[in-house]
Amino acid sequence: MRVIGMLSGTSCDAVDAALADLTCDPDGELTLCRRGLLSVPFPPDLHAELASCLPPAEPTWRQVCRLDAELGRFFGAAAARADTELAGGTADLVVSHGQTCYHLTQGPRALGTLQLGAPAWIAEATGLPVVSDLRTRDLARGGQGAPLAATLDALLLPHEGRPAALNLGGIANLSFRDGDGQVLAYDLGPANALIDAAARHVSGGRARRDDGGARAARGSVRPELLAALLADPYYRLPPPKSTGREHFHTAYLLRHLPEPPPPADDLLATVTELTARLVADACRRHGLTALTVSGGGVRNPVLMARIRTLTRPLPVADSSLAGLPAQAKEAYLFALLGFLTVHGVPGNVPSATGARGPALLGSLTPGAGPLRLPPPLRRAPTRLRVTTSGE
Repeated sequence: MRVIGMLSGTSCDAVDAALADLTCDPDGELTLCRRGLLSVPFPPDLHAELASCLPPAEPTWRQVCRLDAELGRFFGAAAARADTELAGGTADLVVSHGQTCYHLTQGPRALGTLQLGAPAWIAEATGLPVVSDLRTRDLARGGQGAPLAATLDALLLPHEGRPAALNLGGIANLSFRDGDGQVLAYDLGPANALIDAAARHVSGGRARRDDGGARAARGSVRPELLAALLADPYYRLPPPKSTGREHFHTAYLLRHLPEPPPPADDLLATVTELTARLVADACRRHGLTALTVSGGGVRNPVLMARIRTLTRPLPVADSSLAGLPAQAKEAYLFALLGFLTVHGVPGNVPSATGARGPALLGSLTPGAGPLRLPPPLRRAPTRLRVTTSGE
C-alpha cells in the first residue's frame, strides 16, 4: 500500500507529508520504503490564527470551528501536493495526525485529546480515504494516547542492551526497552516548546525559534531559574505519562522568571539546558546504553551538544542511522499507523501508553469512491526494514 503520512507538531511551523510504500510478509517483517518528504510551511495568517488559539489562550467556539476547517483545507492541499509530487497520483491512503491543540491530563491520567484539521477536507482535496484521530481510542482504553512513536520504535529498537529512541519535538519523548524486553515510553517534558516560547518572548514575537541555538550559545545558564523549572511536579510523576503545550507555554515560562528577569541569551541557554537535563536524567534513571534522536531539536546544535555532554559516554546518533531522517520520522510513523489500522492491526503499545490492551486506532473518512479495506494481516508485524526508493 502506498501511504501518505502527515502531521504538524507542537512547534506549529509546517506540515510534513511523507510517502511510504508499506508491505508485510507472512513472517511479520514489515518493509517501509521511503519515497520522499514534502514539508509545507504554515502561511503567516494561518500560523497567527493557530497561535491565537493555542494554550494558554481560551478561544471561542467560532474560532475553534474556523480553525478546524482552515487546518483541514491546509492539510488537504499539502496531501494533494504530496500525492502529485511524490507519488505521481498513485497514493492509496492518507493518514493525518492533524494539529494537536489540547491534550487534557489530570495528574497521571489523560482525560481527552484534541487534534484539529477536519479530515473531510483532505478526502475532498485528494479523493483518497483518510485515517485520522489516532490518539483517542488509546485514551478510551485508559492510555495516555502518547507517545505513539513507541509503535515504530518497538519495531526498530534492538533487543540487545537497553537502547532508546528520543524525539525532540515541542515535547521530548523517550522510548526504550526495559530489562524484560518490553517497550516503555513517555513524555519527558518540554523540548522546543519552551525554547520557542523564550525566543518569541525575547524577540517581541519576531522570531519563532532560536535558529541554530545561536542565542543559547551566547548565554549562560542561570542555576536558580533552572532549579525552579526542574521543580515542576510533572517530572516526579511515574510513567506512563504525557503532556503538551497546554502545560508548557509562554505564560508558564514567564511565571518562573525572577525579578529582574535574566538577559535574553541567558534565558535561552537555561531553557535549552532544561531539556538536556531532562534527557540526561532519564538516561541515567533507566540505565540506557544508546540513544537515537529525531525531531526538530536535532537541528539545534547547542541542544544536541549539551545532550551529548551530559549523557557521556552514551552513544548519541540521529535517526537517519536507522534509515529514517530525523525530520521525517514522525510523518513515516503516521503512515505506518494508518497502514496498521486499515489492515486490522492494533497500533498502540499498551506497555508504553498505559492502555488496558491493544486498540485499533483512528477514524476512517471515505475518499471519492467506495471504501474498500484490504484483507487483515494474518500476523502483526514484529520487525521493520527501512529502504529507500530504488533499493
